Formats: sequence, C-alpha cells, structure tokens
Amino acid sequence: MNRSRTKPDPVAEREPGLWAQLWAPASWPWQPVSGMALGCTSAVFAYLMYLMAVDPGMMDRAALRFLHQVNLVFHEFGHPAFGLFGETIGILGGTLGQLLIPAIVLVAFWRRRDTLGFAVGVFWLFENFLDIAVYMADARALRLPLIGGLGAEAHDWRNLFFQWGLIMQDTQIAAITRTLGWIGMIWIWIWLAWRWLASDRKPKF
Repeated sequence: MNRSRTKPDPVAEREPGLWAQLWAPASWPWQPVSGMALGCTSAVFAYLMYLMAVDPGMMDRAALRFLHQVNLVFHEFGHPAFGLFGETIGILGGTLGQLLIPAIVLVAFWRRRDTLGFAVGVFWLFENFLDIAVYMADARALRLPLIGGLGAEAHDWRNLFFQWGLIMQDTQIAAITRTLGWIGMIWIWIWLAWRWLASDRKPKF
C-alpha cells in the first residue's frame, strides 16, 4: 500500500520575522483599568497640567522643577551619546536624549499592554515637549541659566536655529512644540478614560 506523505510547508513553519515579532503585542488585549487607578492618575495629570498652565516657564513650582531636573539628566546624557554621530546631532542629542528615555518607557509598557504604565509614559514624553519649548523660546532672549554658567555658545537651540537659519522663528517653533505637548497630554488622558470605559468592570463572584 502506497501511503502519500504530506510534505511540511516551509512557509507555515517559518519563524515570524523580526518586524512581525515587534508588532505582535498590537493584537494583544490591553490590561483593564480600575476606577481607582483612573482617579489617582487623573488627579496627578490634572495637578501637573494645572502647574504647567500657571507656570509656563516650568521652573517656579517645585513639582515642575523636579521634573525638569529628571529630564535634564537624560538631556545631558544625550549630548555625548548622540555626539558620536556628528557635531549637529550631538547638539540636538540633548533634546533627543530627554525624549528617548520616556519613549523607551512607553514602548516597554506598550509591549506588556500595561495600560496605566503606557499612559504615564506618553504623558511624560509630551510633558518634555513643554520643557523643550521653554529652551527653544530662549534662543534669542538667553535668559535661562545654563549648566556651569556657560554662555550663548553652549545654548543648544540658539546654535541649532542659527545653523538652520531659523533663529527669528524661535518663539513660533516653541509655540508649536508647546501646543503639540498639550495635545499629547490631553489625548493620552482621554485615551486612558476610554480604556477604563472599555474595561470589564462587572462584579465577579
């Protein structure tokens, strides 16, 4: 008796590619959000956004100064890290550094489908936009104190705007950056509330 044997399909047995593996969590369900978690996170978001509204310079309130100091650590780290790729990217590296860390945090929580952690990471990312906007708007004014008491030669955005021929548009670009920050923070707050509404909150016995 001849028995026909089905050959294995090499395509079916092939491991998914790197890109497919990276995006695999997109099909996984988000973790549910409790009302307590939403309430506490919303209170923190509201408080910080209130402070940012009344203190656009981001330095008069203790909570904002603390956030600025945290962001500044990653900003300063970004200069030597990105400076390996050239002078201009090294200057820009401070801004890239303070955006990269919250971006890594939010991606890590996204891959775990941790709703609350992802929301906090996104909020932190866009809060940095407001911090960066303050620096941008100072390109001509030069009122901000720089680390080590350095002068205009060490002002990242003054140097970048001069290099790109945008020095006269510093405040306009800062305003756009600040607006994007506000949009991002408000959006993620709404998204978190939506995820709470989508969570299964039925009592379990």
